[in-house]
Amino acid sequence: MSNTVGPDEQTGKVSGFQLFRPILAGATLRERLIGCLGALVGITLTGLICGWFFGQGPHIPLIVAPMGASAVLLFAVPASPLAQPWSIIGGNTISAFMGVLAAHFITNPVVAIGVGVSLAIAAMSLTRSLHPPGGAAALTALIGGPAVTSAGFLFPLFPVCLNSVILVALGIAFHKVARRNYPHVTARAPVNTHGTADLPPSIRVGFRPEDVDAALLELHETMDIDRDDLNQLLRQVEAHALLRTQGTLTCGEVMSRDVVTVGLNGSAARARELLLAHNIRTLPVVDGEGRLAGTLGLRELTLRGDGAVAQAMSEARTAAPGEPVIRLIGSLTDGHAHAVVVTGEDRRILGIITQTDLLATLTRLLSAKAFAMPEPVAP
Repeated sequence: MSNTVGPDEQTGKVSGFQLFRPILAGATLRERLIGCLGALVGITLTGLICGWFFGQGPHIPLIVAPMGASAVLLFAVPASPLAQPWSIIGGNTISAFMGVLAAHFITNPVVAIGVGVSLAIAAMSLTRSLHPPGGAAALTALIGGPAVTSAGFLFPLFPVCLNSVILVALGIAFHKVARRNYPHVTARAPVNTHGTADLPPSIRVGFRPEDVDAALLELHETMDIDRDDLNQLLRQVEAHALLRTQGTLTCGEVMSRDVVTVGLNGSAARARELLLAHNIRTLPVVDGEGRLAGTLGLRELTLRGDGAVAQAMSEARTAAPGEPVIRLIGSLTDGHAHAVVVTGEDRRILGIITQTDLLATLTRLLSAKAFAMPEPVAP
């Protein structure tokens, strides 16, 4: 997200220290070092590949300057909408074409450079490929010198488009090796898993996507973050705030300890019998050594319960006994899981927390908060 230098909280003035503070949230030293390494690899290999295939010389630009700016976005802020593959390839290529177009029809160089960059912004906006280095690509097409001028309308394709494609391909490979999410996948919005028109339980209370849209409109600023990513970020903030204020109770304190289980090699009929006899919705499955192997419910038995338990079970949601129980809210309200199994480090079952357990815990916390509130003072 874009950021600006703010005034000091005490004096209202901008301090020298603030001027040099990182402006990107989450910009750790490790992330910056990975970004530097990525740019080193990406720009070097892009230049080498282009030089290897097409030769070098003053008549052929080996790599255009905007690629350096594209590398900053690609490797330093890969989650940015401005750093995605289409933004880099489309933004640079389309902008370079706008620059060549302006140079072709406008003889006054001063007017041409302004029109070229302006057209680049308009074209990138219309094609959803906004990429800041695209402005430099348009400018390069106008003032790049004889080598660029002689290339004419081929300049946007080579070297601009080719440089961009190679850089993006290298970026995808680098981020995969570095285990980073690129191309960035926008956070998936919660969905109602029951096939009804109701909103998902996790977003019925609190802010909604339309509230985020309204807030963004009121700020009158364009922010370098996807709306869905911003929505997900705010929900994570809510979860951490709840954990900070109500995170004293642990899973070990809340869990049910007398857990009903079924063996991995047991029959589907036996599992169904246990679920109905104990009036439970989730049945942990254990292997021969008593370790958790998965979970089973009536839904799994209905869909895949023709044979053994091992064929019908699903992956288990787990938690550690020392983990705050508040952390389970997301897992138990997503419409998929009805219980979380509490396990030790060896995957042996210590207990289980159901949706009912969580609801009772939240009720207790709210009651304790209400009793702790001071009585209002009469005027």
